Amino acid sequence: MGEQYILAVDQSTQGTKGLLFGENGKLAARADIPHRQIVNEKGWVEHDPEEIMNNTLEVCRHVIRKADISPKQILAMGISNQRETSVAWNRDTGKPVCNAIVWQCARAAGLVWQHQAEREAIRRKTGIPLSPYFPAAKMSWIMENVREAEALAREGRLCLGTVDSWLLYGLTEERVHKTDYSNASRTQLFDIEKLQWDEEICKSFQIPREALPQVCMSDSCFGHTTLKGFLPRPVPVCGVLGDSHGALFGQDCRLPGQMKATYGTGSSVMMNIGDKPLRSHKGIVTSIAWGMEGRVKYVFEGNLNYTGAVICWLQNEMGLISQPGETAQLAKEANPGDRTYFVPAFTGLGAPYWDDRATGMFTGITRTTGRKEMVKACLECIAYQIADLVELMGTPKGEKPQILKADGGPAENDYLMGFQSDITDIRVCVPEIKELSGMGAAYMAGISAGFYLPDTIFKGITYQEYCPSMDRDRRKQLFGGWKQAVERALIHE
Repeated sequence: MGEQYILAVDQSTQGTKGLLFGENGKLAARADIPHRQIVNEKGWVEHDPEEIMNNTLEVCRHVIRKADISPKQILAMGISNQRETSVAWNRDTGKPVCNAIVWQCARAAGLVWQHQAEREAIRRKTGIPLSPYFPAAKMSWIMENVREAEALAREGRLCLGTVDSWLLYGLTEERVHKTDYSNASRTQLFDIEKLQWDEEICKSFQIPREALPQVCMSDSCFGHTTLKGFLPRPVPVCGVLGDSHGALFGQDCRLPGQMKATYGTGSSVMMNIGDKPLRSHKGIVTSIAWGMEGRVKYVFEGNLNYTGAVICWLQNEMGLISQPGETAQLAKEANPGDRTYFVPAFTGLGAPYWDDRATGMFTGITRTTGRKEMVKACLECIAYQIADLVELMGTPKGEKPQILKADGGPAENDYLMGFQSDITDIRVCVPEIKELSGMGAAYMAGISAGFYLPDTIFKGITYQEYCPSMDRDRRKQLFGGWKQAVERALIHE
């Protein structure tokens, strides 16, 4: 049969990756397929669930062919996914009732305001603040505005879930409706202490409990797949993680106090806080890292709506760059004394401000501000947003973190990573491998299948390090200017 492999799918906001990992845990092959970003005149952001499903099947087949291996050599499969994006479908036919509502979409903001009286109770149970960012409001919007969803719910034939649930339903021979603890904890419907869907919150948002998936350990056997007949025998899907949780696991942040930042379309800063759900009142949320070997681990997390997406905006809407790789050199060539800041509140601000009405803006522009300075401000706003969150995340013992592990496409930008280290005043470590979310799901699946040993599989990861060199006064001046810029962007009553 030859060497065996773990197949992983990383289904992200911009596209779907198929990844193969061999017996040594090294990446053997990768394939990518993008999908459409459906944005209407109201700024609503959607994805086509069927396009994502078809792309997932195709990318899995393609990566196996690309690696020139036999489908017989696939031992198990893992999935990492964009998290808060919400899908609704017919349990019998498997057909979506509408497009998926993407995590960036704020269309449900009006619904959120109807739940202000429950704000503290919801935060206490779910660990996260009331916001249209999370699936509770998105699913509630579907129930109110999509007639087919309401009709199916009355008949007990509606499925509601995040992207992992949608993929599991379509990929598995058993057509399971399941999710894992990491994804469930991000729905704003899940009690993270009792580890169950909260009946009161579901009822308040008019979401039928029976339409939600069964919640499982992240290393469970969720079902079996042949990729619609491509594999000669069904293999277990035995590792499922939300993408940021997958990156935390892939970065080997398995101990309390270890922290990572995933730089994607948006970003997530996440710190392992151990086996108790500690609470923060600083705009940081508490979520479940994963469930493994019968136990759950918790995290502090801060989420940002627009980080890597700012670079796409510079290229596609503003025309200031022709490719993302240009930003590092332009920033290096910009006037270092320029005080331009950019606040990327395209659809409000996430953590730690949680203002869905804030709007984006440039501030500090002078007559000498040009293209290079504007690109520099856009690149630096990514680091400032991450620094906002790092500043609020002391370790469980109250200490300042010493290392920030970074991953995602923008982590390849050396100017950004150097500035990130300077503005946070801590070491930033970027792993040689870039596919951390998918790797985390693959490692989870491989460990679950007995293919990898947890104490040895992470030892092969190598890092590039960035160390802070900015003096304290300069750091304080720059960070203070950022805080002033954000204050101008916030909507005050």
